[in-house]
Amino acid sequence: METGPTPENPYQQAPVDAQVVHPSPQQGYRQPPPQTPPPGFPPPRPPRRRRSVLGVFFTIMLITALGMSVLINMALISGNMLSSDAELRIKEQYVSHKRMADNKIAIISVEGTIISGEGFVKRQIDKAMKDDSVKAVVVRVDSPGGTITGSDYIYHHLCQLAKKREIPIVVSMGGMAASGGYYVSMAVGDTPDTIFAEPTTWTGSIGVVIPHYDLSKLLTDWGISEDSIASHRLKTMGSFAKPMTEEERKIFQTLVDDSFTRFKDIIKSGRPKFKEDSKALDKLATGQVFNAVQAEKDGLVDKIGFVEDAIERAIELANVAKDNVMVVKYKREASLASIIMGGNSSAGQIDLAAILDAATPRGYYLCTWLPAAVSNQ
Repeated sequence: METGPTPENPYQQAPVDAQVVHPSPQQGYRQPPPQTPPPGFPPPRPPRRRRSVLGVFFTIMLITALGMSVLINMALISGNMLSSDAELRIKEQYVSHKRMADNKIAIISVEGTIISGEGFVKRQIDKAMKDDSVKAVVVRVDSPGGTITGSDYIYHHLCQLAKKREIPIVVSMGGMAASGGYYVSMAVGDTPDTIFAEPTTWTGSIGVVIPHYDLSKLLTDWGISEDSIASHRLKTMGSFAKPMTEEERKIFQTLVDDSFTRFKDIIKSGRPKFKEDSKALDKLATGQVFNAVQAEKDGLVDKIGFVEDAIERAIELANVAKDNVMVVKYKREASLASIIMGGNSSAGQIDLAAILDAATPRGYYLCTWLPAAVSNQ
């Protein structure tokens, strides 16, 4: 059979045999080259990924959390700069009787363990001292006591308030007014019917203690020994790293006895009954805690009653009309940092002063079995 052009058909072409060529395994499959768009047309857009709703949510939450963190840190930085001044200020809070009155009965709170005497209690006393409209003070005591010096400091300034302003002081005891808490209550002086204890109050605990713990055997088991360098052997007396010597014990006992004598003298100034009968006081000054009924019977308190009864007695002693008196109490002024941190801007911080204070031998008018490891504000 003829193929190709012929005289009869010069345009005839030879047939082309088609042959399918299969790639060998060694050659593999080759991806055809991408098609180039015609000139003047933009390249095709890549397919868009669909965003997950959950991913969007977590992204928004992350950005929000970071923003809040930045704002809180900025507030804390600025708040700490102002917190010191803010926390030193106190403000009045209305309690009862007439709001717009000419005269005031101020409630001064003594709460918690007494350490230095400075702080919130002293600022309350200063506030009442400067306010001429305060005609009487009710001292609300809910404290197990504290250091000798701190208790005496508060007692002294309460007495100065009563003397300089010539105003009466009445005490209202809360859950506990023991040891140093009872000590500061003696600021009422010899005015009758001025100490009120609630039915469930614990009071008394008249005495002095210097806590001491001998941990020398425990430290020896741990391979720790006392190796302090001191100017004299008595400089380290009271150390828990060594047993107390008889010489040291006698010195500490003298300090306790002197402080105990002062405690009883202060009680005699506030409880005239015991000034006339010191033996009756000696029977009570054993460190024992008394309930309200026992305390009233033995003359440690005057009456069983609540803070409202103490307020009425203060109004009576101040000789002011009930319809022209306002009862107020003092509160700390919150700082920005304390608001954000939930009340205490120093929460979570290690108080080195408290640790050192706990390791310092000192006397306490305190109803407890452990040394104080906190500081009052």
